[in-house]
Amino acid sequence: MTTVATIPTLETERLVLRALRVEDFEPLAAFYAGPRARFIGGPMSRQQAWTKFQSFLGMWVLRGYGMFAVEEKATGLLVGRVGMQWHEQVPEPEMAWSLLDGFEGRGYAAEAALAAREDAFQRHGIDAPISLIDPANAPSLALARRLGCVREPGDFTYADGHVVEVWRHPARASAGAAA
Repeated sequence: MTTVATIPTLETERLVLRALRVEDFEPLAAFYAGPRARFIGGPMSRQQAWTKFQSFLGMWVLRGYGMFAVEEKATGLLVGRVGMQWHEQVPEPEMAWSLLDGFEGRGYAAEAALAAREDAFQRHGIDAPISLIDPANAPSLALARRLGCVREPGDFTYADGHVVEVWRHPARASAGAAA
């Protein structure tokens, strides 16, 4: 049986959230090979980055949601990725994000995350997802707070021993006050 995933395109004031394309792999592979990827399982080899890239697309088929490529409207440049994922190790759907080098500090992550979070609720009924964040990842912790997330008690430990904090996004009824 073949399943076809329809990946929506979302637009915000400054961004387009769209399906990943093969040409997005090079900038994402460069990001995953760099030091900022240490918070999300990196640095990674090119093969590991390719596997992750494929998993982002596969999530759409398996779960009906997944990672969006985040593109800057004004330039068409890929600035990062954002979306929902639910890997087999994780107990529930997770909102995740990463910005490529040079695109931090512009509010893009918050803008993209809010759009992806609303889409997850509208199309899939996912309300109050979690975000798993390395405790040393100060920019992601700050973004989680800006999005209205609250730190949950306890941590989550991946099979490889990596320990992360669990942050709960606000329920949709109270999410309007965030960001």
